[in-house]
Amino acid sequence: MERKIKAVQYGTGKMAIFTMRYILEHGGEVVGAIDKNPNIIGKDIGHIMEGKDLGITVVSTDDAEELLKRVKPDICIIETMSLLNDVKDSLMLCAKLGINAITTCEEAFYSFNSNPTVSKEIDELAKQNNCTITGSGYQDIYWGQLIASLAASTNKITKIKGSSSYNVEDYGIALAEAHGAGLALNEFDEKIASIDRISDEERENLINSSNYAPSYMWNVNGWLAEKLGLHITRQTQKCIPQTYKEDIASSTLNMIVKKGNATGMSAVVTSETEEGILLETECIGKVYGPDEFDKNEWSIIGEPDTTLIINKPQTVELTCATIVNRIPDVINSKAGFIPTCQMPELTHKIKDLNEYIH
Repeated sequence: MERKIKAVQYGTGKMAIFTMRYILEHGGEVVGAIDKNPNIIGKDIGHIMEGKDLGITVVSTDDAEELLKRVKPDICIIETMSLLNDVKDSLMLCAKLGINAITTCEEAFYSFNSNPTVSKEIDELAKQNNCTITGSGYQDIYWGQLIASLAASTNKITKIKGSSSYNVEDYGIALAEAHGAGLALNEFDEKIASIDRISDEERENLINSSNYAPSYMWNVNGWLAEKLGLHITRQTQKCIPQTYKEDIASSTLNMIVKKGNATGMSAVVTSETEEGILLETECIGKVYGPDEFDKNEWSIIGEPDTTLIINKPQTVELTCATIVNRIPDVINSKAGFIPTCQMPELTHKIKDLNEYIH
């Protein structure tokens, strides 16, 4: 492609500050921005990025369709919510208009195993209008591609065990509340943990009716299974509250999380496979105390055993850089709702993004 890649930023919160800057630094062009926050609508994206004005102002979600039709972007970057039902309208709008879209929605990373009905709707509409929809972000590399690469150097695998922690303060109030941050333990049990004390049949019914709320690793296990050629026979998850030894102030929740109350949660997903390889993965999202930090740890258990530990990854920046580096793959991909496990291995883009478009 000879011209610059044109991108629209949908959601201009904490993540967008990095994403929009990275697009510009990689030779792309931000031609529009969309948000529902009345305090953001009308502001210049340069102001949001704490720089000089760039002549692009944020419009309301009510005007999203008109903007997308007018600017005709090559890609729409959707950085809003974590569940597919919450981003369905924005993804369906892009699919209807034939606009490629990439989202940080964690469920969209591999939503066919948690919300197949909506996933199929998006897939069919994207195919009809010849565009690609996908989910990506931190998990694309640090819970996905890296783990598949470790597996590729292993003779025999009996178990893959993963754990990753992140500070919910970095991602906004919707994510923090979804992790039960700030709840008393009895409230956490009622609103969060009890959802998964159900039978396999009840869970399957929830999934098929688009009413299941998966933890992030639920979708990661599906992604890993497809990438590694595994076939999951049973999958369960358990949500466990996290606490801290003293009160913690949360700017995102605008409250003091009292000692003994939930600062967030650990969600453990266990997947059994036909091939006998067990996937046991955990994501820990919480309001951090002063001595806590992001950590990513994965072990391949078999012959040989291998453990990978990454301490203090800059999760927000890594997420946004992954999104931007994925853009050419999305544009080059076949049409549909395509998980990144079906795309080429992600690479750092040295040249301007448009130079990678076939």
